[in-house]
Amino acid sequence: MAKTILIVDDSASFRRVEAMALTGAGYEVVEASDGQDALNKLSQLNNQKIHLIICDINMPVMGGIEFVTRVKQLASYKFTPVMMLTTEDSDAIKQEGRAAGAKAWMVKPFKSEQLLNAVSKLILP
Repeated sequence: MAKTILIVDDSASFRRVEAMALTGAGYEVVEASDGQDALNKLSQLNNQKIHLIICDINMPVMGGIEFVTRVKQLASYKFTPVMMLTTEDSDAIKQEGRAAGAKAWMVKPFKSEQLLNAVSKLILP
């Protein structure tokens, strides 16, 4: 069965690029346009396993740090790895992300191979 990845990004074009790379590598993808949309989608999945969350930082409605903080409080996603994929690369923001529960950080723009390599390290076979 394919592993499922939740992509949270307010940029439809970035979601499309990520989704194409991931589905091309055999992953299933669920897309959300911001943190609140992602929480809503997670609540509708009826405990479908999410194997990885890839999340932007700067989004309207609910940003990435707040989303990661909230998702880590949910029992079913407490141990789901989170990778931040963002234009932000300051140490302060990275520390905030780690404190919220992010396990990895990738800066946009990215190459598909970089993304797939990082994903394969975060999702156990």
